[in-house]
Amino acid sequence: MTLHYSLLDEPLISIRSADGQRTCLSLPALFVALTDDRIHDFPALRPHQRHPWHAFLVQLAAMALHQAKAQTPFIDEANWKAALLALTPDDSDGAAWCLVTSPERPALMQAPVPEQTLQDWKNRLTTPDKLDMLVTSKNHDLKSNQMKQCAPEDWLMALISLQTQEGFLGAGNYGISRMNGGFASRPAVGVVPPGGWGKRWARDVSCLMSCRADIVSTMELKEQRGIGLVWLVPWTGNDSLSFGALDPFYIEICRRIRLTVHNHEIVAFSTGSKVSRIEAKSRNGITGDLWMPIDISAAKALTITAKGFDYKLTAELLFGQKYKGSLAQTLTTQDGTQGIVMLAQGVTRGQGKTEGYHERRIPISPKTRSFMLKRNTDVLAKIAEERVSDINKIRGVLWTALASLFDGGASKDKFSDSAKDKANLFTRPFEYDEDRRFFDGSLGLNEQIESDQPDEVRLAWHLDMADRAEAILIAAFESGPCHGEQRYRARTAALSRLHGGLRSDKTLPSLADYYKKLKQ
Repeated sequence: MTLHYSLLDEPLISIRSADGQRTCLSLPALFVALTDDRIHDFPALRPHQRHPWHAFLVQLAAMALHQAKAQTPFIDEANWKAALLALTPDDSDGAAWCLVTSPERPALMQAPVPEQTLQDWKNRLTTPDKLDMLVTSKNHDLKSNQMKQCAPEDWLMALISLQTQEGFLGAGNYGISRMNGGFASRPAVGVVPPGGWGKRWARDVSCLMSCRADIVSTMELKEQRGIGLVWLVPWTGNDSLSFGALDPFYIEICRRIRLTVHNHEIVAFSTGSKVSRIEAKSRNGITGDLWMPIDISAAKALTITAKGFDYKLTAELLFGQKYKGSLAQTLTTQDGTQGIVMLAQGVTRGQGKTEGYHERRIPISPKTRSFMLKRNTDVLAKIAEERVSDINKIRGVLWTALASLFDGGASKDKFSDSAKDKANLFTRPFEYDEDRRFFDGSLGLNEQIESDQPDEVRLAWHLDMADRAEAILIAAFESGPCHGEQRYRARTAALSRLHGGLRSDKTLPSLADYYKKLKQ
């Protein structure tokens, strides 16, 4: 079989520049474009594939530059191509950079097949989205098996997504090493400096290369002659690679997949394995991943739930003490002074399902930047913790008022399960709105941090939350009791509980004091 779809020589990757122009590039040309920061986005890239693609490009570039003993990215395609080929000395013809090769040879993100045939590989996949890691069997959110008209780059993105962020999916389908268990995920948190894709890529390449010695030491990986491109190693499906045999920048694969060409179209074949490709279960996802926060007390990598990066988790990741921040989220003076964003991304996985792709961008204000550069986030953590607590308190008052409404004015210790369920439902918009504006919305965390009168900003925020809570309660009247005396009793009791709670010193003392002064 001849080589098909070489990323080293063929313009297979579509990009869009800042002026909206689209073009296609080879991998070396892509690295040049990233170095020049000429890329606005990748049109073929699906949202859940963004981090795997970014991580692949960063790890690959860092590996190539380290091997070439270069300190900065190359500025021409020839040097990039030579550096990439140097990573695959046993495949000087570029086979390891092609999407399709003979089974006994490596192909991009596809390990050589020792049996040299795919005859017993029965699982045939005809679309890239069927190959991808998302589990969409019910077709409720993102439709599966729909990409009938696809290009080689669609298969490329699906391959990288599957091989670098998939988890356990039944016997024979094992997950990656860079997550805490088979039902976990590979979330990512890192700084995004102002600019295009290339600015963040160059920043993270530099960060990864500067951290190499530390990753080698702490993770006990190989400084020299470690396995960097895991797809180069033949795999029978019966053997695992030792974690200690890897290069600190390693790019892994987790499944036995091979792409072929049939009637001028790409078709994928897959088969199971008896063990995971990399034996790293005991590491709990702590692998030196540049973008992975670590739960310190549990000694395991972060796993996100279906809530994604809500304001509570995000505030803890940025300013708290529970997690050790990822290497990529360490702010430096080279990141600039304005327009800096902290980006959190990840797919929530469960048993035999996915529970959504989550992405959150948190603008870093000037004072926040100053605190983070000084590695002094205690002040920020205190403000964030207070805000989380304040939201919970107002939400609690609103919930009690709603439960009273739905139970006809009953007291707190007599709420029915039905009233509690309805109260939970009607408080969601309140918490959703506070989540949405927590960091950078009107009266948000950044505004309080930047203000010369932070207490006034906080009080104005409290008053705004109180108004929102009352609006939600009044809107819920139509869903409460609707007949005669019970309706008036329920609404009166609900408003009384809301106003009483908001004016109680046990809720928010500053808010209670404000209301007292209004009566004077």
